[in-house]
Amino acid sequence: MSVVVSDKWLQERLENDPKNTVVVDTRFELTDADAGRKVYLEGHIPQAVYLDLNKDLSDKAAKHGGSHPLPDMEMFTAKIGNIGIDQDTTVVIYDQKNDMFAARLWWLLQYAGHQDVHLLDGGFEQWVKAGRDVTTEVPALEAKEFKPAFRENDVVHIDEVQEKLQNQSATLIDSRSRDRYLGKNETLYIKAGHIPGAKNFFWKNVFDENGQWKGATELEKNFDSLSKDDEIIVSCGSGVSACPNVLALKSAGFENVKLYPGSFSDWISYDEHEVETKEE
Repeated sequence: MSVVVSDKWLQERLENDPKNTVVVDTRFELTDADAGRKVYLEGHIPQAVYLDLNKDLSDKAAKHGGSHPLPDMEMFTAKIGNIGIDQDTTVVIYDQKNDMFAARLWWLLQYAGHQDVHLLDGGFEQWVKAGRDVTTEVPALEAKEFKPAFRENDVVHIDEVQEKLQNQSATLIDSRSRDRYLGKNETLYIKAGHIPGAKNFFWKNVFDENGQWKGATELEKNFDSLSKDDEIIVSCGSGVSACPNVLALKSAGFENVKLYPGSFSDWISYDEHEVETKEE
């Protein structure tokens, strides 16, 4: 079935098989690190547990590696087990709406080898709009053992990115907004622009005019300038908003898709690296 599921599907899942279903709330705000947990405690989907972008889905930033490095995967998989997830658990992740943070957790879980992970289309807003129950009760979940089987081929780091750009053996895409890609509006980093050679595919373009996930045919149109025969490396600012594009590319039939977790924030942490402000 599709990675993206409806509020009706989740409601039926919680009614029919709650013991083998874990719901994860990933709401977060980059400008207010405590906002996501606060709104979770004020009300969330029944049975949902909260995971935090900074504390659970990322490691602490260092000089290199980007501003949201991948978490220590041993610690991450232990946390996943502690909230009741093993290989047989159906996982449904949601955000405030269709945002980047739920996709980040989807990517981490599929990278760790989980086969049954889904995103709630429209997120918490759609759940509430549909008139479904909201609770403040924090669930008591039974811990399980999650045994990862890492898909190492799904990730690339800076040395490999440099090599593939130099020999033109892969296509690099930048998932940030066009203004940030062109260096016209940069508020997060000390340098503005993009990695030379990167092509711009804004991550929000994978949603339709109503903010819902586009279907496979529409997603194919979104990426029709790319070749399915090529290796596609997906980047953004710090490896978070790239994740919706990874999912969208795979949904559109692209098979050789990899994430560059450090992305632009990692690239510019090296003084010798140039940036570009013109369209590639």
